[in-house]
Amino acid sequence: MAEGFPDRMGKNGKDAIDIMFENKRLGQKNTKGFYAYSVDRRGKPKKDIDPTSYELLSAEFGALKAFESDDIIARCMIPMIIETVRCLEEGIIASPAEGDMGLVYGIGFPPFRGGVFRYIDTMGVANFVALADKFAHLGGLYQVTDAMRELAANNGSYYQA
Repeated sequence: MAEGFPDRMGKNGKDAIDIMFENKRLGQKNTKGFYAYSVDRRGKPKKDIDPTSYELLSAEFGALKAFESDDIIARCMIPMIIETVRCLEEGIIASPAEGDMGLVYGIGFPPFRGGVFRYIDTMGVANFVALADKFAHLGGLYQVTDAMRELAANNGSYYQA
């Protein structure tokens, strides 16, 4: 993906996975990773918080930060939503309904949300654009398309009533 879409998917610098790999913290494979692995009293693998992983990551990224649950959801949802909208704009999917069906049945997008396009329409395109703009500093994955901005400015929606 990084080769095909370097502006959005390219990596600039180390990430947490790189740091863990460089320090031979391979997870359950060698019982060291983000977690320390032990065995519970029934003999089942158990994950425990490992302070060493915090030390390694804070050396690269600074002190541990707490995130609100809404921010975590936004950081996960915004890129998926924007990429799905790009699929519609580029003709990879034929309609918002096709995209929503693919997400619900293909990757398990929450059916009660109806899919990405129904989700955007429910919150309002302008509200989604404003939300994405709050996270735009995180990189290309968080940049809404010009067509989305235009739709938001015209108070439009993906599903016509």
